[in-house]
Amino acid sequence: MTGPLALAALLVLAVPQGGPATFERHPRIVLDAGHGGAQEGALGPDGLFEKSLALDLALQLKAELERTGAEVLVTREQDVLLPLADRVSFANRARPDLFLSLHANSMPTRKLRARVEGIETFFLSASASGEDALRTASQENAGAGASGAVPAQRDTLAFILADLQRGEAHADSARLAYAVHRRLVATTGAEDLGVQQAPFYVLMGVEAPAVLVEVGFISHPVEGRRLGEPAYRARLVTALAEGIHAFLAEVEARDRAPAAPSASR
Repeated sequence: MTGPLALAALLVLAVPQGGPATFERHPRIVLDAGHGGAQEGALGPDGLFEKSLALDLALQLKAELERTGAEVLVTREQDVLLPLADRVSFANRARPDLFLSLHANSMPTRKLRARVEGIETFFLSASASGEDALRTASQENAGAGASGAVPAQRDTLAFILADLQRGEAHADSARLAYAVHRRLVATTGAEDLGVQQAPFYVLMGVEAPAVLVEVGFISHPVEGRRLGEPAYRARLVTALAEGIHAFLAEVEARDRAPAAPSASR
């Protein structure tokens, strides 16, 4: 593993371990429940839509984080269609400490649906980590043009590159992705599909550390049904909360640390 992913893997080693405790301060967090309304997202074997799963997880996670002292806003609280650009604008108006978008993955053919399962977590990049990451981004970006995700006459790549120029926020997005992903896999025992990079519209322009989590393959005959179980969803919420706490604790400790003295000549 080389490049930004390797750097992020090293950075995340500093993230503290352990479950969520009460926040020392009151961080502001924006949770984004993917899809909604006419955009139903992926479909599970028992008729569960991605939009419903994402909303339930977002609301449960909101309650859990508020219980430990965070201020949490969600981009949608009902089954409504919210354009991707509006999600980004909502987040930036809130000026959060982090942004997390919740989704579930799927595969297009019966053979792949029977075989592919697991959790993967993404942060923004101008290019995808691989073909699978690009497929996932394309799937989640579907309909973005119609929903106004990218302003007219602007180039998508230019948006992404502008985000990547904010080096600290991008590095913190990688830290957040690894902190959340590691705990999701450890808590659920799901297949580990890794932390990936991809050009997700909903992460573009967010002025805070931002990640997108695919909590599993809703199309898989076993994992899809598991995602419908309240007990399993509770484990996902616990893991997400632990990852968020660990990331914010690490950032807070870093910000409190005194600056290193410059080397004397």
